[in-house]
Amino acid sequence: MTSWHRLRRRQGRLGVLAVLFGLVVALLVAHPAAATPDPGDEPPPTEDISESDRRAVEAAIASGEIPGVDEIAHSDNVTHLANIPRSEGLTSTNTDIAFQGTYAFAGNYDGFVVYDISRPSAPEIVTRVLCPGSQNDISVSGDLLFLSVDSSRSDDSCASEPQPATEADSWEGIRVFDISDLRAPRYVSAVETACGSHTHTLVPDRRDVYVYVSSYGPNQTFPDCQPPHDGISIVKVPKHAPERAALASFEVLFPDGGFPGDEDGSATSGCHDITAYPALDLAAGACMGDGILLDISRPAAPRVLDRVRDVEHFAFWHSATFSQDGRKIVFTDELGGGSGATCDARTGEEFGANGIYHVEGRGEHRRLSFQSYFKIPRHQAETENCVAHNGSLIPVPGRDIMVQSWYQGGVSFWEFTDSRRPREIGYFERGPVNGEQLSFGGSWSAYYYNGHVYSNDQKGLDVLRIDDRRTDPARRVRLHELNAQTQPTYR
Repeated sequence: MTSWHRLRRRQGRLGVLAVLFGLVVALLVAHPAAATPDPGDEPPPTEDISESDRRAVEAAIASGEIPGVDEIAHSDNVTHLANIPRSEGLTSTNTDIAFQGTYAFAGNYDGFVVYDISRPSAPEIVTRVLCPGSQNDISVSGDLLFLSVDSSRSDDSCASEPQPATEADSWEGIRVFDISDLRAPRYVSAVETACGSHTHTLVPDRRDVYVYVSSYGPNQTFPDCQPPHDGISIVKVPKHAPERAALASFEVLFPDGGFPGDEDGSATSGCHDITAYPALDLAAGACMGDGILLDISRPAAPRVLDRVRDVEHFAFWHSATFSQDGRKIVFTDELGGGSGATCDARTGEEFGANGIYHVEGRGEHRRLSFQSYFKIPRHQAETENCVAHNGSLIPVPGRDIMVQSWYQGGVSFWEFTDSRRPREIGYFERGPVNGEQLSFGGSWSAYYYNGHVYSNDQKGLDVLRIDDRRTDPARRVRLHELNAQTQPTYR
């Protein structure tokens, strides 16, 4: 059962009439891992809502309860410094972001963009690379850039065309670029992986970079994505010879098959996202129906230390973030697949939210212990897709604070120092993309990097600054590189 079905069932119980469309679109696009929860190669179409919901949206805008269509709103402690509209030629869905030096690398289903962010208030485009293949989840390490491709293509080139996953010669997996010349990135290698690469996580070793490839959605009709698909692919990339990148192994993480699914929740058939904390030899996996804690002291052979489920509240375990000391993990639930209107009063505060867990015990006896949920307190319109999505820590000594995207719920700054009483401390958002129909839009990823927040919104790259005594100390922390799924120590 997918997160989309789970939302439909819950909305039936709660009386929500909006019809969600993520799965329908994905099923029309023939590739193995787009069925849940994210859009396919093309942005989801608009979907009609009920007349009563449409009138409610109009009333909420008129009363000022929510911003007007495309109107910007933010808390007093947040400043919107810049927006760079979506790039010419890369007009599909904006996705993840990575950082190196004074540059940001922003993914898009059509390729990626390199921005010069040396002046955060005035970013400049350095180059655009057209290389289609959803999601183009992106990471950087030294002179290397990595892209995830989770839509079946005719071949591994940037000139490839969509091709059904039922055809044996279809390709999807990891692409590797040399970015030593940022104005002319060079495509150097590609590695095909089972069920493609929905997302990936870098785990650098001495001479190599290990790439943990998360994918899911096996099907008997897909030659390269056969069930069971109960683990992750691991790609080994020699740092000084990336052209020799190759599949190292497929590591089984769920020998019992994982969560079998139920009428509400997604069955585990792989992982959606993994966040590594190399300094602590730990990783946290968000794996559809399961959340897991991994020992990665041997990067080529990760081991599961603990596994948790939340059958009542989590529809789809989507992503994870460690606290600075590694004693807490924030897992997100992507209820509705990223295309549903789930940030409303009828869905409730404990669905489509973050779950905060403590890591208790030591060594082989470390276990995950649930503490509380956090969801943005600002209700969104029935025309706005909204759910917990990608974020990162704001590195404040002695505090646990995150910035996080919520699609059309915008960008939320929130604190979980007290794990039982998390709270929002700032926000930035736009009003609905569409005031009359449920339409896809908003921030896919929002990350803190060297004093500013960068959000890859469907309106383009936003740059934000938060001025708050609780977050100001983070400005003293400077990084040379940031991939949010490979957490640094921030020291």
